Amino acid sequence: MPSNNYIYKMSNAGGMSTVTRYTDMLAGNATFIEPAYESIATTTVGAAGVTSVSFTSIPQTYTHLQIRASVRSNSVAAYDAFYIYNLNNAGVSSLMANHYIYGGGSFVGVNAFTGQFSAQLGYVPAANTLANNFGAGIVDILDYTNTNKNKTLRGLGGFDDNGNTSGSPFITFASAYSAQLGTGAITNLTFIINNSFAIGTKFALYGIKG
Repeated sequence: MPSNNYIYKMSNAGGMSTVTRYTDMLAGNATFIEPAYESIATTTVGAAGVTSVSFTSIPQTYTHLQIRASVRSNSVAAYDAFYIYNLNNAGVSSLMANHYIYGGGSFVGVNAFTGQFSAQLGYVPAANTLANNFGAGIVDILDYTNTNKNKTLRGLGGFDDNGNTSGSPFITFASAYSAQLGTGAITNLTFIINNSFAIGTKFALYGIKG
């Protein structure tokens, strides 16, 4: 008996006359191309007192956007909230709806807002947590150029301060919708915080193809 096992694939072109022999079940199939993430821009806070981080003139050549953030606040508190604000530089006219759920240690909560100038995306560690401790967050904006869809965002973030005052681990899941922007394509994004961003805070913007 031969030791090799083969996979035979037959084609009905020419009356089942074409038979191809492979040694791999996946051979001969169309190649799957995974959606690619491409870096668009990265901003790192390098000075004290910075209260906002913006991305402008965002290329319109991707399918989706993703923002990856590493954030800490200078607030004298256990934690602080950060937000997305001023989509497309529309200013305070760009009212937003916002829903989020959060939990920390033994507590959970939920909030919903409409008619706000910004949308809360999560909580980040502040001055009363562990030194040099940063929160991690990911914000997805799907179909950001599609003018047939209302623009919605989703955010997931959290941090752990080793059981200190925040009741950690602290996690947040959020969604947001811009009523003013509606179906318009997104070209500018701004992130703000209640106090100011700590030095070393970083926002990285990626475009997703496919």
